[in-house]
Amino acid sequence: MTNESAQPIPPHPQRVLVADDEHLVATGTVAALEDLGFEVVGTAGNGEQAVAMCRDEPPDIALLDIRMPGLDGLGAAETIYNEMQVPVIMISAYSDPEYVSTSNRVGVFGYLLKPVTRDQLRVGIEVAWSRFLKHIELSDEVGSLQQRLEQRKIIEQAKWIIVKQKSVEEPEAMRMLQKQARNGRKPLVEIARAVVDSETLLGD
Repeated sequence: MTNESAQPIPPHPQRVLVADDEHLVATGTVAALEDLGFEVVGTAGNGEQAVAMCRDEPPDIALLDIRMPGLDGLGAAETIYNEMQVPVIMISAYSDPEYVSTSNRVGVFGYLLKPVTRDQLRVGIEVAWSRFLKHIELSDEVGSLQQRLEQRKIIEQAKWIIVKQKSVEEPEAMRMLQKQARNGRKPLVEIARAVVDSETLLGD
């Protein structure tokens, strides 16, 4: 999936949101993050607050407890990532396989078990952010590949339309498309799309 924010993705996260319904735990996490040089943009006591805070002022990354009143951390993580493309690290006292499995499906890029030390936070955030950047890179590559495949399909369609209309061989039809693209100084796929669109209109 591609990040659609107007702001470029930083090479390293700086702004962090913390969500934990245990005040002392949240306070300790915030202190450790600030000691590591991160900017904590806010603390939330439940999933709904975390989602609202991310909508108002999206952080680079969010650290969420799993078990919170109302909307739990996994539900919040799914909304935060799908709507705002903010990666999430779960911090929990529970290591149930079901939690871990669900985390992998809802935009969670790291999973830390309580109690979490400052060094574990540092490494956990670094690893999660690296995974997130790789995911974005792969999503862009997949999108680019899909676009190229779609363009190739359109060119093939246009080529066979010309074969049928002009009674020429396939190589000649391709040369005709290429020549028109050169003469018009337009991309080949644009010429091909016009041929396909014209055939569709005539067919109607």
